[in-house]
Amino acid sequence: MKNGKIKIALAEDYTIVRKGIKEIIESFSEFEVTLDVSNGKELIKALSVNRQLPDICVLDINMPEMNGYETAKKLKELFPQTKILALSMYDSEYNIVKMLKSGANGYVLKETDTQELYRALMSVYKNGYFHSEIVSGIVIKMMQDGSDNNMLTDKEMELLSHICSDLTYKEIGELMCVSGRTVEGYRNSLFEKLNIRTRTGLALFALRIGACK
Repeated sequence: MKNGKIKIALAEDYTIVRKGIKEIIESFSEFEVTLDVSNGKELIKALSVNRQLPDICVLDINMPEMNGYETAKKLKELFPQTKILALSMYDSEYNIVKMLKSGANGYVLKETDTQELYRALMSVYKNGYFHSEIVSGIVIKMMQDGSDNNMLTDKEMELLSHICSDLTYKEIGELMCVSGRTVEGYRNSLFEKLNIRTRTGLALFALRIGACK
């Protein structure tokens, strides 16, 4: 870390929640919250005039004026060197994948304990990602080095290209000109080959290897 502590910017619309998160983060000796705002629009505006950018932006998803997805995309466009950690109450695969696809480097639930938040912040800062229990360690390794991609069939790679969308397997099948059941067969094969258990895990893998459309 440069010049002391790791700098955090926090965007959360509920004041009492934001203050609580700030106190937790600053209880970790390695971190300091240099900016806390109530929405993404305020965050982008503040960073645009700030001489020293934060190392990590911690974002809620459900915010007024500019939500977490929009904010993450804008941050990656304007400040690509700044890492993003999503801190949300939403645990659905759709929200997790959409946030990661928007540019987040990690995703943590608000119900997590303080040590998990600490690990997430440190991992995002040091490694550039944090996936918690969403995806297993072996999948993280494959996402890092792209190993075992050559053992996937063309149809499995085609499925991966659609997996980040909110399409159902039946709808993906229509695009691939096969039945929904056949698509589920490709999915199950990917589960086995990649040691992944959820669609979220497949989406994370697809994002990392650049397979998503």
